[in-house]
Amino acid sequence: MTTQIFDPLALCLIRVAKDYEISITQEGLLSGLPLPNGKLIPQFFSRAADRVSLTSNMVQQNLDQLNHFVFPAILILNNNTACVLYRFDTERQTATVYFPEMSDTVTEVPIAQLQEKYLGSVIYLQQRQFVADNKVKLEKTNQHWFWSVIRQHRSMYKDILLAALFVNIFALCAPFFVMNVYDRVVPNHATDTLWVLAFGIMIIITADFILKLVRSYFVDLAATRADNKLSAYIMEKVLGRRMEQNNMSVGMMASNIQSYEAIRSFTSSMTVVSLIDLPFFVLFLAVICIISWVFVIPLVIAAIIILLYALSVHISLKKLSDAMSEASQQRQGLLIETLNNQETIKSFNAAGRMQTLWEKATRFTVQYSSKLRFIGGTVGNFAGWVQQTAGVVIILVGVYLIVDGKLTQGALIACYLLSTRALAPIAQIAGLLTQYYQASSALNMLNQTVDAEQERENLKGWVSHPHLIGHIEFKNVSLCYPNESHSALNNISFSIRAGEKVAILGKVGSGKSSIEKILLSLYKPTEGSVFIDQTNISQIDPAELRSQIGYIPQDIQLLNGTVLSNIVLGNPHASRVALEQSLVVSGLSQILKAHEDGLSLQVGEGGHKLSGGQRQAVAVARAIAQNAKILVFDEPTSAMDTPLENHVIHHLKHYMTAQHTLILVTHKPTLLTLVDRIIILEDGKIIADGDKESVMKAMFPQQAKVAGAVS
Repeated sequence: MTTQIFDPLALCLIRVAKDYEISITQEGLLSGLPLPNGKLIPQFFSRAADRVSLTSNMVQQNLDQLNHFVFPAILILNNNTACVLYRFDTERQTATVYFPEMSDTVTEVPIAQLQEKYLGSVIYLQQRQFVADNKVKLEKTNQHWFWSVIRQHRSMYKDILLAALFVNIFALCAPFFVMNVYDRVVPNHATDTLWVLAFGIMIIITADFILKLVRSYFVDLAATRADNKLSAYIMEKVLGRRMEQNNMSVGMMASNIQSYEAIRSFTSSMTVVSLIDLPFFVLFLAVICIISWVFVIPLVIAAIIILLYALSVHISLKKLSDAMSEASQQRQGLLIETLNNQETIKSFNAAGRMQTLWEKATRFTVQYSSKLRFIGGTVGNFAGWVQQTAGVVIILVGVYLIVDGKLTQGALIACYLLSTRALAPIAQIAGLLTQYYQASSALNMLNQTVDAEQERENLKGWVSHPHLIGHIEFKNVSLCYPNESHSALNNISFSIRAGEKVAILGKVGSGKSSIEKILLSLYKPTEGSVFIDQTNISQIDPAELRSQIGYIPQDIQLLNGTVLSNIVLGNPHASRVALEQSLVVSGLSQILKAHEDGLSLQVGEGGHKLSGGQRQAVAVARAIAQNAKILVFDEPTSAMDTPLENHVIHHLKHYMTAQHTLILVTHKPTLLTLVDRIIILEDGKIIADGDKESVMKAMFPQQAKVAGAVS
């Protein structure tokens, strides 16, 4: 079982959730959060609270300022502790609180004593859903995962909009400055007026410069904050997906996630500023209309022409964006597959084949990208041409108006400058169409990832089992993997008592590993039910379940880092005794003696710096360090040499007690000395189940002799 550390803030949150009739374990609450030292800190509190459907707000307040109407609240105390505050009794000067150090007890303490420990930060909590008949009822929401985060920063966008208003008003000043200089200063030689006007316009230009800096700062700040939340949310959804949802290659999945960059690029400063400036087109038209309504006509026509052209190519842009996204996915998938299998590619001289596939994928990607850039470029260039043409038309019309005495030279120049500014955001928006469709395609791809079924549904009524004893029962279980017509398991039923040692044998593809995957809640049975300690496995929080299973998979995958970091991967706070025991049982204590780095030895990506036997020894140590009562081993010694295998078997016999339940998948007779019962599978069905001796004699008489000789 994973060693639990004392986490006051997490325990306080669990306590408040319990008050709202929401049950969750510490493993389930914190699983997947990037916590330093495995402890919940205020920075990640809102994300943890969201898992129990509680909204949280952390504020700085004195004790006498607390809002009694929203109790219970969590107080941050000194020495990295916390407590739940339920009520104040001002007459008796006492507070009713829950201290996580005192188990499940609510106690009264003097307010003065609480004041000494209180650091001034309080977390208010409110239930976002309601509970009826012991079931959580989720509030229906139409909020989109992306736009809901953007909306969280709407207050900041209000400030940006206000700054944009002043920036666009200031933009009116320069044309009027020019108009007054040409129409009043120059004809009258009023140099004093010129200096006054120049001084005024410099103040406005400076203010405009400062406001643009402030606007850009807030746009980037809002984008950065949203980006941090969205990136964390996407990764959390990827890690939380059920294995049944993994219906695409790792490369394609990586490409999907990487496509978020297109969304981030589109929501950058230029896009936001252009969208905000767009409504001010009407403002500039109104000002131009005041000077001379005639100039409004070419501007409106120009805006309509730009928008019509942009709409005429949007279907082509969308198709090309979708095609390029798909081509990029395949290219990315090929790249990751190549990088992960370089040794195999070189060993079988397949470099030419992979190079051919890469160049073919690149040709498609470049072809679509080139067409997309060209069509997108024509939109921007056409908008620029229309903008310049509108300026020329204004000059032509303006000259005739000047000749007729209906317009001054300064007014013409002012209208020309205003027309350029009016059409600028429309031209920019049209030029951003390519980025828009790329971002739209990326958002659609990410929707598939984010909307995938999660293995840990928020607020599901998990049954807490912090101390599983290991009684396992399969009832009429069938399993069919996604996009597979053949069932891996076909209506199997068996029961394993707590403390029983069972081997599961069978041919390749008989369904042995599928039993393990169901037991670890990696896959849900297509039919039937699985029970652990008389509780349906679907009711046990996957994080809590896996923390109580020592697992050795068939394919050993180590994470880039040290031997030690891989051993304690599932139990970061394993005790020294548990760690030393895992080293002895796995034989790593002997292996690492030959290396000067010891436990700090780097294993490389996937463990490629270690031999197969060494990787398997690390996997054995990792399972033992879990300190679990349920052990699930799949060929734990298949890559080991005979001395190391004998060492592991010998020490496993001494390690396992009557409290350990063992499920062993193997083809090696030598490992059968660890079990006293055998289940044999064939084509997803159980064809034999009984004590070791009788099953071996009936099914494998020759191997029974070998196993008997070894034992």
